[in-house]
Amino acid sequence: MKKAFLLLLCLNFLSLQAQVVRKRTVKLMGSRFDINISAKSATEAEAYIDSAIIEIERIENVISEWREETLVSEINRNAGIKPVKVTAELFGLTERALQFSKMTDGAFDISFASMDKIWKYDGSMTAVPSEEAVKKSVQKVGYKNIILDKKNSTIFLKLPGMKIGFGSIGKGYAADKTKELMISKGVPAGIINASGDMNTWGKQPDGKEWTVGITNPMNQNKVFATFPLSGNAVVTSGDYEKFVVLEGKKYSHIIDPRTGYPARGISSVTVFASSAELANGFSTSIMVMGKEAGLNLINQIPGMSCVIVDENGHIFYSDTIDIKKYQQ
Repeated sequence: MKKAFLLLLCLNFLSLQAQVVRKRTVKLMGSRFDINISAKSATEAEAYIDSAIIEIERIENVISEWREETLVSEINRNAGIKPVKVTAELFGLTERALQFSKMTDGAFDISFASMDKIWKYDGSMTAVPSEEAVKKSVQKVGYKNIILDKKNSTIFLKLPGMKIGFGSIGKGYAADKTKELMISKGVPAGIINASGDMNTWGKQPDGKEWTVGITNPMNQNKVFATFPLSGNAVVTSGDYEKFVVLEGKKYSHIIDPRTGYPARGISSVTVFASSAELANGFSTSIMVMGKEAGLNLINQIPGMSCVIVDENGHIFYSDTIDIKKYQQ
Protein backbone atom coordinates (compact mmCIF):
# COMPACT_ATOMS: atom_id res chain seq x y z
CA MET A 1 0.00 0.00 0.00
CA LYS A 2 1.17 3.55 -0.85
CA LYS A 3 4.68 4.44 0.28
CA ALA A 4 6.30 5.65 -2.95
CA PHE A 5 7.91 9.06 -3.21
CA LEU A 6 9.78 8.86 0.08
CA LEU A 7 13.17 9.25 -1.52
CA LEU A 8 15.84 8.47 1.05
CA LEU A 9 18.83 10.73 0.70
CA CYS A 10 22.29 10.05 2.00
CA LEU A 11 21.77 6.32 2.41
CA ASN A 12 25.19 5.65 0.98
CA PHE A 13 26.82 5.72 4.38
CA LEU A 14 30.35 6.96 4.89
CA SER A 15 32.72 4.61 6.66
CA LEU A 16 34.64 6.16 9.53
CA GLN A 17 37.43 4.73 11.60
CA ALA A 18 36.11 2.14 14.06
CA GLN A 19 32.62 2.36 12.58
CA VAL A 20 30.89 0.61 9.73
CA VAL A 21 27.34 0.50 8.48
CA ARG A 22 25.62 -2.47 6.94
CA LYS A 23 22.36 -2.57 5.04
CA ARG A 24 20.21 -5.61 4.36
CA THR A 25 16.98 -5.82 2.36
CA VAL A 26 14.58 -8.60 3.30
CA LYS A 27 10.93 -9.51 2.77
CA LEU A 28 9.05 -9.62 6.06
CA MET A 29 5.36 -9.22 6.92
CA GLY A 30 4.70 -9.52 3.18
CA SER A 31 6.65 -6.32 2.52
CA ARG A 32 10.14 -5.03 1.84
CA PHE A 33 12.22 -4.05 4.87
CA ASP A 34 15.50 -2.13 4.50
CA ILE A 35 17.52 -2.41 7.70
CA ASN A 36 20.50 -0.08 8.08
CA ILE A 37 22.68 -0.54 11.16
CA SER A 38 25.78 1.31 12.39
CA ALA A 39 28.28 -0.65 14.52
CA LYS A 40 31.96 -1.02 15.38
CA SER A 41 32.53 -3.85 12.93
CA ALA A 42 30.84 -5.54 10.00
CA THR A 43 30.39 -8.71 12.04
CA GLU A 44 28.69 -6.80 14.84
CA ALA A 45 26.45 -4.90 12.42
CA GLU A 46 25.34 -8.09 10.71
CA ALA A 47 24.58 -9.70 14.07
CA TYR A 48 22.40 -6.73 14.99
CA ILE A 49 20.57 -7.03 11.68
CA ASP A 50 19.93 -10.71 12.45
CA SER A 51 18.42 -9.63 15.79
CA ALA A 52 16.28 -7.03 14.04
CA ILE A 53 14.89 -9.64 11.66
CA ILE A 54 14.05 -11.97 14.55
CA GLU A 55 12.17 -9.13 16.26
CA ILE A 56 10.14 -8.30 13.14
CA GLU A 57 9.26 -11.98 12.70
CA ARG A 58 8.19 -12.10 16.35
CA ILE A 59 5.85 -9.15 15.83
CA GLU A 60 4.36 -10.75 12.73
CA ASN A 61 3.57 -13.81 14.82
CA VAL A 62 1.71 -11.53 17.23
CA ILE A 63 -0.39 -9.41 14.84
CA SER A 64 -0.88 -11.40 11.63
CA GLU A 65 -4.50 -12.19 10.76
CA TRP A 66 -3.28 -14.52 7.99
CA ARG A 67 -1.56 -17.02 10.26
CA GLU A 68 -4.03 -19.34 11.97
CA GLU A 69 -1.96 -19.74 15.12
CA THR A 70 -1.88 -16.03 16.10
CA LEU A 71 -4.03 -14.45 18.79
CA VAL A 72 -5.48 -12.07 16.21
CA SER A 73 -6.76 -15.05 14.23
CA GLU A 74 -8.20 -16.52 17.42
CA ILE A 75 -9.98 -13.24 18.16
CA ASN A 76 -11.46 -13.25 14.64
CA ARG A 77 -12.55 -16.89 14.90
CA ASN A 78 -14.39 -16.09 18.13
CA ALA A 79 -16.20 -13.01 16.84
CA GLY A 80 -19.73 -12.99 18.25
CA ILE A 81 -18.89 -16.00 20.43
CA LYS A 82 -16.58 -15.10 23.30
CA PRO A 83 -13.75 -12.79 24.43
CA VAL A 84 -10.17 -13.95 23.88
CA LYS A 85 -7.42 -13.42 26.44
CA VAL A 86 -4.41 -11.72 24.85
CA THR A 87 -0.92 -10.53 25.71
CA ALA A 88 -0.29 -7.06 27.08
CA GLU A 89 1.45 -6.18 23.82
CA LEU A 90 -1.54 -7.04 21.61
CA PHE A 91 -3.98 -5.46 24.04
CA GLY A 92 -1.97 -2.22 24.04
CA LEU A 93 -1.72 -2.10 20.25
CA THR A 94 -5.47 -2.66 19.92
CA GLU A 95 -6.18 -0.04 22.57
CA ARG A 96 -4.09 2.54 20.69
CA ALA A 97 -5.81 1.61 17.43
CA LEU A 98 -9.18 2.39 19.02
CA GLN A 99 -7.78 5.74 20.16
CA PHE A 100 -6.91 6.47 16.52
CA SER A 101 -10.49 5.60 15.59
CA LYS A 102 -11.94 7.96 18.19
CA MET A 103 -9.62 10.81 17.22
CA THR A 104 -10.46 10.43 13.52
CA ASP A 105 -14.22 9.79 13.91
CA GLY A 106 -13.81 6.31 12.45
CA ALA A 107 -11.64 7.24 9.45
CA PHE A 108 -9.16 4.78 10.96
CA ASP A 109 -10.61 1.39 11.89
CA ILE A 110 -8.81 -1.95 12.39
CA SER A 111 -12.11 -3.74 11.80
CA PHE A 112 -11.70 -2.79 8.12
CA ALA A 113 -10.52 -6.40 7.85
CA SER A 114 -14.22 -7.32 7.97
CA MET A 115 -14.90 -5.40 4.76
CA ASP A 116 -16.01 -7.32 1.69
CA LYS A 117 -13.37 -6.80 -1.00
CA ILE A 118 -15.67 -5.50 -3.72
CA TRP A 119 -13.15 -3.02 -5.14
CA LYS A 120 -10.62 -4.81 -7.36
CA TYR A 121 -7.31 -3.34 -8.49
CA ASP A 122 -6.08 -6.17 -10.69
CA GLY A 123 -7.75 -4.97 -13.88
CA SER A 124 -10.84 -7.14 -13.44
CA MET A 125 -13.27 -4.34 -12.51
CA THR A 126 -15.32 -2.90 -15.37
CA ALA A 127 -17.93 -0.90 -13.44
CA VAL A 128 -18.42 0.88 -10.13
CA PRO A 129 -20.04 -1.44 -7.54
CA SER A 130 -23.70 -0.76 -6.85
CA GLU A 131 -24.66 1.44 -3.91
CA GLU A 132 -26.28 -1.59 -2.28
CA ALA A 133 -23.11 -3.68 -2.67
CA VAL A 134 -20.95 -0.92 -1.18
CA LYS A 135 -23.28 -0.46 1.78
CA LYS A 136 -23.35 -4.20 2.42
CA SER A 137 -19.54 -4.41 2.24
CA VAL A 138 -19.10 -2.45 5.48
CA GLN A 139 -21.92 -3.98 7.55
CA LYS A 140 -19.49 -5.74 9.89
CA VAL A 141 -17.06 -2.79 10.10
CA GLY A 142 -17.18 -0.60 13.19
CA TYR A 143 -14.60 0.00 15.89
CA LYS A 144 -17.31 0.52 18.51
CA ASN A 145 -18.02 -3.22 18.30
CA ILE A 146 -14.49 -4.03 19.47
CA ILE A 147 -14.81 -4.60 23.21
CA LEU A 148 -11.73 -4.38 25.41
CA ASP A 149 -11.62 -5.67 28.98
CA LYS A 150 -8.45 -4.27 30.52
CA LYS A 151 -8.88 -6.06 33.85
CA ASN A 152 -8.99 -9.48 32.20
CA SER A 153 -6.87 -8.51 29.16
CA THR A 154 -9.46 -9.75 26.67
CA ILE A 155 -10.67 -8.62 23.27
CA PHE A 156 -14.15 -9.40 21.98
CA LEU A 157 -15.70 -8.68 18.59
CA LYS A 158 -19.45 -8.32 19.05
CA LEU A 159 -20.59 -9.21 15.54
CA PRO A 160 -20.33 -12.75 14.10
CA GLY A 161 -18.02 -12.64 11.08
CA MET A 162 -16.29 -9.49 12.27
CA LYS A 163 -12.49 -9.29 11.94
CA ILE A 164 -9.63 -7.04 12.94
CA GLY A 165 -6.32 -6.55 11.15
CA PHE A 166 -3.24 -4.42 11.69
CA GLY A 167 -2.20 -3.83 8.09
CA SER A 168 -2.60 -0.08 8.59
CA ILE A 169 -0.18 0.25 11.52
CA GLY A 170 1.57 -3.11 11.81
CA LYS A 171 4.69 -2.32 9.80
CA GLY A 172 5.08 1.01 11.56
CA TYR A 173 4.80 -0.74 14.90
CA ALA A 174 7.43 -3.27 13.79
CA ALA A 175 9.79 -0.44 12.81
CA ASP A 176 9.30 1.20 16.20
CA LYS A 177 9.86 -1.97 18.21
CA THR A 178 12.94 -2.89 16.20
CA LYS A 179 14.41 0.57 16.74
CA GLU A 180 13.70 0.21 20.47
CA LEU A 181 15.46 -3.15 20.55
CA MET A 182 18.51 -1.83 18.68
CA ILE A 183 18.85 1.12 21.04
CA SER A 184 18.61 -1.22 24.04
CA LYS A 185 21.53 -3.19 22.57
CA GLY A 186 23.63 -0.05 22.27
CA VAL A 187 23.42 0.39 18.49
CA PRO A 188 24.35 4.07 17.96
CA ALA A 189 22.44 4.77 14.75
CA GLY A 190 20.30 3.26 12.05
CA ILE A 191 17.15 3.30 9.95
CA ILE A 192 14.35 0.75 9.86
CA ASN A 193 12.43 1.26 6.62
CA ALA A 194 9.33 -0.94 6.43
CA SER A 195 8.20 -0.27 2.86
CA GLY A 196 8.20 3.46 3.55
CA ASP A 197 7.21 3.29 7.23
CA MET A 198 10.51 4.64 8.55
CA ASN A 199 11.97 5.23 11.95
CA THR A 200 15.47 6.53 12.61
CA TRP A 201 17.89 7.12 15.45
CA GLY A 202 21.35 8.58 15.80
CA LYS A 203 23.17 10.26 12.93
CA GLN A 204 25.10 9.32 9.84
CA PRO A 205 28.75 8.37 10.41
CA ASP A 206 29.81 11.82 9.16
CA GLY A 207 27.74 13.46 11.91
CA LYS A 208 24.96 14.68 9.65
CA GLU A 209 21.31 13.94 10.25
CA TRP A 210 19.43 11.45 8.12
CA THR A 211 17.27 13.23 5.58
CA VAL A 212 14.20 12.35 3.52
CA GLY A 213 13.11 13.96 0.28
CA ILE A 214 9.43 14.42 -0.57
CA THR A 215 8.17 14.52 -4.14
CA ASN A 216 4.88 15.63 -5.61
CA PRO A 217 3.05 12.62 -7.13
CA MET A 218 2.33 14.82 -10.15
CA ASN A 219 6.09 15.19 -10.74
CA GLN A 220 7.73 12.04 -9.44
CA ASN A 221 11.21 12.88 -10.68
CA LYS A 222 11.68 16.04 -8.64
CA VAL A 223 12.09 16.48 -4.88
CA PHE A 224 10.39 19.68 -3.73
CA ALA A 225 11.57 19.57 -0.12
CA THR A 226 14.14 17.75 2.01
CA PHE A 227 13.52 17.23 5.71
CA PRO A 228 15.94 16.17 8.48
CA LEU A 229 15.04 13.10 10.51
CA SER A 230 16.33 13.78 14.00
CA GLY A 231 15.53 10.42 15.51
CA ASN A 232 11.92 10.54 14.41
CA ALA A 233 9.65 8.67 12.03
CA VAL A 234 8.06 9.47 8.67
CA VAL A 235 5.35 7.72 6.65
CA THR A 236 3.65 8.56 3.35
CA SER A 237 0.24 7.30 2.23
CA GLY A 238 -1.01 7.87 -1.30
CA ASP A 239 -3.38 6.93 -4.09
CA TYR A 240 -0.80 6.82 -6.86
CA GLU A 241 0.44 3.21 -6.71
CA LYS A 242 -2.79 1.25 -6.55
CA PHE A 243 -5.98 2.50 -8.16
CA VAL A 244 -8.56 1.81 -10.85
CA VAL A 245 -10.16 4.19 -13.37
CA LEU A 246 -13.87 3.59 -13.95
CA GLU A 247 -16.19 5.75 -16.02
CA GLY A 248 -13.47 8.38 -16.22
CA LYS A 249 -12.92 8.62 -12.46
CA LYS A 250 -9.96 7.45 -10.41
CA TYR A 251 -10.68 5.22 -7.39
CA SER A 252 -7.82 4.56 -4.95
CA HIS A 253 -7.22 1.46 -2.86
CA ILE A 254 -7.60 3.44 0.37
CA ILE A 255 -11.20 2.85 1.42
CA ASP A 256 -13.22 4.92 3.87
CA PRO A 257 -14.23 2.24 6.43
CA ARG A 258 -17.36 4.23 7.29
CA THR A 259 -18.80 4.32 3.77
CA GLY A 260 -17.06 1.59 1.76
CA TYR A 261 -16.07 4.07 -0.95
CA PRO A 262 -12.47 4.93 -1.91
CA ALA A 263 -11.00 8.10 -0.45
CA ARG A 264 -11.04 11.10 -2.80
CA GLY A 265 -9.40 14.52 -2.98
CA ILE A 266 -5.87 13.80 -1.71
CA SER A 267 -3.02 12.30 -3.70
CA SER A 268 -0.51 11.85 -0.86
CA VAL A 269 0.01 12.56 2.83
CA THR A 270 3.40 12.53 4.55
CA VAL A 271 3.34 12.55 8.35
CA PHE A 272 6.29 13.16 10.69
CA ALA A 273 5.91 11.84 14.24
CA SER A 274 7.77 10.36 17.18
CA SER A 275 6.83 6.85 16.05
CA ALA A 276 6.11 5.13 12.76
CA GLU A 277 2.95 3.66 14.27
CA LEU A 278 1.60 7.17 14.89
CA ALA A 279 2.72 8.44 11.51
CA ASN A 280 1.20 5.43 9.74
CA GLY A 281 -2.14 5.65 11.52
CA PHE A 282 -2.56 9.34 10.85
CA SER A 283 -1.30 9.31 7.26
CA THR A 284 -3.93 6.72 6.32
CA SER A 285 -6.62 8.55 8.29
CA ILE A 286 -5.95 11.90 6.64
CA MET A 287 -6.31 10.32 3.20
CA VAL A 288 -9.86 9.45 4.26
CA MET A 289 -10.65 12.59 6.30
CA GLY A 290 -9.59 15.09 3.65
CA LYS A 291 -7.24 18.08 3.65
CA GLU A 292 -9.01 20.50 5.98
CA ALA A 293 -9.97 17.99 8.66
CA GLY A 294 -6.55 16.35 8.42
CA LEU A 295 -4.59 19.58 8.84
CA ASN A 296 -6.82 20.66 11.69
CA LEU A 297 -6.20 17.35 13.48
CA ILE A 298 -2.41 17.39 13.05
CA ASN A 299 -2.19 21.02 14.13
CA GLN A 300 -3.72 20.03 17.47
CA ILE A 301 -1.18 17.29 18.23
CA PRO A 302 2.19 18.40 19.68
CA GLY A 303 5.24 16.95 17.96
CA MET A 304 3.47 16.00 14.74
CA SER A 305 3.51 17.61 11.31
CA CYS A 306 2.42 16.74 7.80
CA VAL A 307 2.64 17.57 4.12
CA ILE A 308 -0.46 17.03 1.95
CA VAL A 309 -0.62 16.97 -1.85
CA ASP A 310 -4.16 17.20 -3.19
CA GLU A 311 -5.49 15.55 -6.34
CA ASN A 312 -4.58 18.66 -8.36
CA GLY A 313 -0.96 18.69 -7.19
CA HIS A 314 -1.33 21.58 -4.76
CA ILE A 315 0.83 21.29 -1.65
CA PHE A 316 -0.27 22.09 1.92
CA TYR A 317 1.62 21.99 5.23
CA SER A 318 0.76 21.83 8.90
CA ASP A 319 1.45 24.92 10.99
CA THR A 320 4.72 23.65 12.45
CA ILE A 321 6.47 23.30 9.09
CA ASP A 322 8.42 26.31 7.83
CA ILE A 323 8.65 25.11 4.23
CA LYS A 324 11.21 27.74 3.20
CA LYS A 325 13.79 25.97 5.37
CA TYR A 326 13.36 22.69 3.49
CA GLN A 327 12.58 23.61 -0.11
CA GLN A 328 15.04 22.57 -2.80
